[in-house]
Amino acid sequence: MELKFSTTKKERLDEFLRRELPDHVDGAAGQLSNSKIRRLILSGSVFVNGRECRRPAFEIRGLTKITVNFESEKFFYEKQPDDIDFVMTDSDVLFEDENLIFVNKPAFLPVEQTITGNRKNLHDVVVDYLWKRNPGLRNPPYVGIMHRLDRETSGVILFTKNRSANKAVHDMFEGHSFTKTYIAVCQKPEGGLAGDAGAGRGHFSARKIGDSFTVEMYMNRVSKKSEAGKWGRLSEKEGGLYSKTEFKIRGDYTYRGKSYFVVECNLFTGRTHQIRVHLASLGMPLLGDQLYGGDRADRIYLHAARLACEEGDLKFDVRSEFTLLG
Repeated sequence: MELKFSTTKKERLDEFLRRELPDHVDGAAGQLSNSKIRRLILSGSVFVNGRECRRPAFEIRGLTKITVNFESEKFFYEKQPDDIDFVMTDSDVLFEDENLIFVNKPAFLPVEQTITGNRKNLHDVVVDYLWKRNPGLRNPPYVGIMHRLDRETSGVILFTKNRSANKAVHDMFEGHSFTKTYIAVCQKPEGGLAGDAGAGRGHFSARKIGDSFTVEMYMNRVSKKSEAGKWGRLSEKEGGLYSKTEFKIRGDYTYRGKSYFVVECNLFTGRTHQIRVHLASLGMPLLGDQLYGGDRADRIYLHAARLACEEGDLKFDVRSEFTLLG
């Protein structure tokens, strides 16, 4: 969520946030230590008068507007996973032009820096890669984050290389004027797929390769801010946001002696954990997704396979193959 403040008081940025944030964030009382405030600022989540500020000791003077991009899940519940040590090469670039770069993201790597600080992340890796290609630059090249993939999700991710491209890409995501396809490996429902997949769509019986089905529901976060983020079905009155995914069973996959479905997922909306929640609601949780009832595995088996657009100057069709390991 985005929090906005204004002040005319002269004081340090970290001291201001230490005082003001608890009144605006549920569950923050007693948990906003100086070190957490410092990491929040160093992660690039705080903006002073519209400019990113990574200096905890920055002195506020005069009329000042402060914006904080506050993600409760990262702030209150951030474990320390073992991220991979990924060094990007030319083979990891799926497509590139003067404004955009599409990267084949590996699993086990967060997209951006988090409040824990000094954590390997894909954004920094892309910056380093572009800088090494242009060593004459005095400052790091610009790389804009336009969307995100979960840490364990692999596949196509898009970054901008020029700020001038940000609006068009932002409008593309906001207007859903693109094709976004994932490949998931999920459990086979007992007795075939049967359940209420959405708003009055009745029952389904997808149980073989080639079967298609659609899930529509209103959903939002259902866990406490002090716990791992978990999303689920909530009515519109309860704050649920509309979500829709079309699925098609593409094949079978055997993992540790058990058979699973390989499912193509086409997103019409982009809610947090959307595919994971939609499939779990039908008794088909992703392999490795224990948060939503999936079998234990070496990772969550979800891969961003395609991102395509034919909107104005944005014309691309970028794909990444999902290699299944037995």
